Amino acid sequence: MSTMRRILVGVKRVISYDVNIRVKPDQSGVIKDNVKHAINPFCDIAVEEAIRLKEKKLADEVVVFSVGQVKGTPDVLRNALAKGADRAIHVTHEDEDNLFALSVAKIAKKLAEKEEATMILLGKQSIDLDQSQTPQILSALMQWPLASFASKVEFVEDGKKVEVTREIDGGLETIRLETPCIVSADLRLNEPRFAKLPMIMKAKKKPFETVDAKDLVSEEDLQSGLKIVKISEPPKRSAGVMVESVEELYEKLKSEAKVL
Repeated sequence: MSTMRRILVGVKRVISYDVNIRVKPDQSGVIKDNVKHAINPFCDIAVEEAIRLKEKKLADEVVVFSVGQVKGTPDVLRNALAKGADRAIHVTHEDEDNLFALSVAKIAKKLAEKEEATMILLGKQSIDLDQSQTPQILSALMQWPLASFASKVEFVEDGKKVEVTREIDGGLETIRLETPCIVSADLRLNEPRFAKLPMIMKAKKKPFETVDAKDLVSEEDLQSGLKIVKISEPPKRSAGVMVESVEELYEKLKSEAKVL
């Protein structure tokens, strides 16, 4: 069986999940300056899965890419390199706030064609916009089969196909895809490793390519046609009320909360 496979993995830099998000006074977005950022958790899972496939000799090379600003974006790529990815591609684009799924998918398509990828691994969604659109759009653009919300990934039939177990409302669904294909990683696919200090040092010497987004796609492709009109914080929760009996609880749920 041939193991000549290249896995392309998309990663996104987002505000860290443990940071208290603050909305800008004009409600045009969230405050990002001087805020801790990290690799999107689902993208981290996708990186881990690609590295594990390579460790099983089912891939020859893992290439990670990210689209974003010159400042900050290289950090998440270096983190992926330190965990075991072989190469990184930073697609520079400064206007991150107006970069949406369709534009990212078009960039990913160009990279996949250039790299002759066998598989594209993406996180199922980013925790900032929570749209879960890029894998599906990319599948449509490339006409490649897609397995979304993957909780298990295996190569079968001598590596000619990929078998993916995915989580659905009714339980688990197992599907089989022809390669090349696209897989989006769900939370329970794996538990990402931590980058060790020696690997962090070695990552500095690994190939790191920088390319302008406009060299891959047109200016029109970078215009999504979408605009965030307003971002607001959720309403504050009111204080709880102590009740003396089940009867009083029932009455409050019926007359005040109106949920019964």
